[in-house]
Amino acid sequence: MQNADFVLRAEALSLYYGTFRALKEVSIDIKRFQVTALIGPSGCGKSTLLRCFNRMNDLITDTRIEGHVLFDGTDLYGPGVDPTVVRSRIGMVFQKPNPFPKSIYDNVAFGLRINGYIGDMNEAVERSLRQAALWNEVKDRLTKSALTLSGGQQQRLCIARAVAVEPEVILMDEPASALDPIATLAIEDLIGQLKQNYTIVIVTHNMQQAARVSDETAFLMVDEDRAGYLVEKDATDRIFTNPREERTEAYITGRFS
Repeated sequence: MQNADFVLRAEALSLYYGTFRALKEVSIDIKRFQVTALIGPSGCGKSTLLRCFNRMNDLITDTRIEGHVLFDGTDLYGPGVDPTVVRSRIGMVFQKPNPFPKSIYDNVAFGLRINGYIGDMNEAVERSLRQAALWNEVKDRLTKSALTLSGGQQQRLCIARAVAVEPEVILMDEPASALDPIATLAIEDLIGQLKQNYTIVIVTHNMQQAARVSDETAFLMVDEDRAGYLVEKDATDRIFTNPREERTEAYITGRFS
């Protein structure tokens, strides 16, 4: 297992919504089979950066980028790159659980069917639900609506749906912010299990959560023009105990204004 190499790399990445620059020359490496947390104040571009990694920003009108985003050495924004293929290899879990109004089984099978999966669908659904630590809770009601699940179960179902197509990377945009403490702990435990097989990038406002679940942490801020930029990225224990930048320490300790 190659733990030390990079699966994603942004190089001097800037993103514009119309004339507004939301990200300013961000350069960051994401290590394979590790959890990288993106932290920083609201509006600093954490979620925007996350969406750059699987071209979700393409869905927003009048968006353009400068710089490069490399995935296993390939420029995701290069000519001929299919965003749909990108998103099948780099999955995403959103802030609020968003199961489809379908059965639990059909939620997990959805992406597989779209991609023309020809293997054993029942086995694939069970495997994905087991990876999401949900199988034992739902195995007797797979035909029931996913909307009957609790919020925490729905979020784990969305994770099962993401891993079903066997991506290499899972992006998580505040995946536990809408959940209660018990469900949040379940998601955090699950992240620890998933990093054995997936690279994970998580956006969180919760400093304690970033410290608990991530191997590396990147801190972003905004400049005078409200453009998000990277202050520093390092091992999580160093970021939280001995950051290089005073701005990082001020934010971590709550002195940031």
